[in-house]
Amino acid sequence: MSANAETLNAAAHIEGVNKHPKGLAVLFATEMWERFSFYSMLALFTLYLRDPKEGFGWTASEATWLYSTYLMFVYASPLIGGIIADRITGYRKAVMIGGFFFMAGHATLSIPAIWAVYLALTFLVIGNGFFKPNVSTMVGNLYPEGSHLKDRAYNIFYMGINVGAALAPIVMEIARAYFGFHVAFAIAAFGMVISVFVLWKWKSLVMSADKKAGADADSAATAVDAPPQEISSQNESARLMAAVPEGKRIMALIVVFLIVIVFWMVFHQNGSTLTYFADDNTEWQVTGTISNSINAIWILILTFPLVWFWGLLDKRGKEPATPTKMAFGMTLTGLSFLVLWYGATIGENSVRTPDQIAHGSFRINERVATNLVSQGVPKEVIEKLMSAKTDDGKNLIDGVKFSATTNAETNMTTPGGDQLIAAINKVAPGQGDAHKEKILQAAHLFRVSPFWLIFAYMIVTLGELMLSPMGLSLVSKVAPISKRGMLMGGWFVATAIGNKLTQIGVFWDIWLQSSFFLVLACMALFMAVVLFLILKPLKKAMPGV
Repeated sequence: MSANAETLNAAAHIEGVNKHPKGLAVLFATEMWERFSFYSMLALFTLYLRDPKEGFGWTASEATWLYSTYLMFVYASPLIGGIIADRITGYRKAVMIGGFFFMAGHATLSIPAIWAVYLALTFLVIGNGFFKPNVSTMVGNLYPEGSHLKDRAYNIFYMGINVGAALAPIVMEIARAYFGFHVAFAIAAFGMVISVFVLWKWKSLVMSADKKAGADADSAATAVDAPPQEISSQNESARLMAAVPEGKRIMALIVVFLIVIVFWMVFHQNGSTLTYFADDNTEWQVTGTISNSINAIWILILTFPLVWFWGLLDKRGKEPATPTKMAFGMTLTGLSFLVLWYGATIGENSVRTPDQIAHGSFRINERVATNLVSQGVPKEVIEKLMSAKTDDGKNLIDGVKFSATTNAETNMTTPGGDQLIAAINKVAPGQGDAHKEKILQAAHLFRVSPFWLIFAYMIVTLGELMLSPMGLSLVSKVAPISKRGMLMGGWFVATAIGNKLTQIGVFWDIWLQSSFFLVLACMALFMAVVLFLILKPLKKAMPGV
């Protein structure tokens, strides 16, 4: 190490004791722009796959399957990227490598071809594996062990994550509206250019953080975008934990992993079915892309009041233990989907007025097709509609959204219902006109107030803040040292499984929206009940956390 590097590291060490080092600002900006790119892609992805013009005309089921598979690999990849950084590259180089893969992935998505989608997803998964765990680890490495500033540093860092996550969908909504999906993806790539540039330009300020973590796994919940709890070491907690038999501690962590699976399966509907609901069934003049900002905005609004509330309870000796917070968090997650269930029920039970039919949007999917057959529309006609493809293999009717369009030259508006009936008549001559009323009633996409979605996001965000932050921090405290690596891997596996199970969204086009939300609510509430029933043994197995 050069004399200059030693001086920088010594200065950073002093800053880490008495004040936040300047490197925190560098990592804040690096992560903020990376999360901007990451959430830009997620906000657009499923709608892009379903779009019949710029995308591929996929059904909700097809888009959700690919989305869930991508998330599974994204949340598993940090395990491998962290190991490579520990043993080979170091943290800063790993983050830079991840940044370049991210750039390549977002840029590749701007190419209008299906092969580009799969290649881009591969790049993005690799990039996430290198980037996500190691930039989080570098934040912790800026501070000496026991620093009272470390917890606050992660909270500041976490704000960067959510500023990027809140900004991304808003920018993508504007970019997609004016320039289309592919230019929007290119803008996401530019976000990564800024992220990598910041880390390269001010690399001298983070040199002290580019070291191996050793045996201390205090790098926070690197696979999730939630604030870590009590990162710095606590001797009393460690003493209490050491007195608990290893078997009990491992069983307690297995319970945590099961909770994580169910939580992520429910929570990460935001990029698929909740985006579909926002796009199809919410009364606002924007697409579902914008809904992806709601969670991050609520996090920015609610985090500090919640931290203040926990601090107030702590002063009075009444702050709940982590398992209790988890139980409340899962309860709130279930309640948020009950809100969505109620909102969807209002929409489904509303009477379609002539004005709604004249100005509404329409889609035929599996659920609608089944209803039309039961109403007397010939089955062979429905089969023709569902199998109809364009010359380039895109669905012509199945899963396609028909909305009112205005001709720029004539300024004439064609209602979405007229477009749907015209498309049906092309596939099955005369059948669209013959069954027009039934088709339009069944295929009409109801609209409800955005209040239901915004309110549900507020509740689930509170649940997230009570449940998700434990992450790897909790595992590092509870896991026996000899099995810590294995159980860290268990956290990543559980998170990945939960994200893959977001594939339950394949039923979105088969079940009623209200039924879908009710199923997810019941799953979360069932897990909450189980948690409350086993709180006593869970607390005994995890003392001091």
